[in-house]
Amino acid sequence: MTAPGPVSPFRAGMRCRCPRCGEGPLFDGLLAVRKTCRVCGLDLAAQDSGDGPTVFVILILGFVVVGLVLLVETKFAPPIWVHAAIWPAVIFGGAIAMLRPLKATMIALQFRHRAGDFHAPD
Repeated sequence: MTAPGPVSPFRAGMRCRCPRCGEGPLFDGLLAVRKTCRVCGLDLAAQDSGDGPTVFVILILGFVVVGLVLLVETKFAPPIWVHAAIWPAVIFGGAIAMLRPLKATMIALQFRHRAGDFHAPD
């Protein structure tokens, strides 16, 4: 099988697709990386993005949520229970929504720059 042309790591990451072919799904479940790509057979078993995506989620989401909390507080001055009801849901939902594509992008960047142990199928 011939290798497909280069796939943008950011496009593959945002779509949560294989970093080599850009077609096969990268995840098996919410955050578990597949053992191999269904389309091109790339070995993904040893791929680990580490804590990088989590750090980016914490920093980006923290900046956005703190800004929104300050904006809501200065504009509307709601009671504290409103903050306690709104912001945990925003933080949890935002973290789940951001973590998958950021983890996939980190794995795709590792593949592009050969930072991991990616192997061709036998």
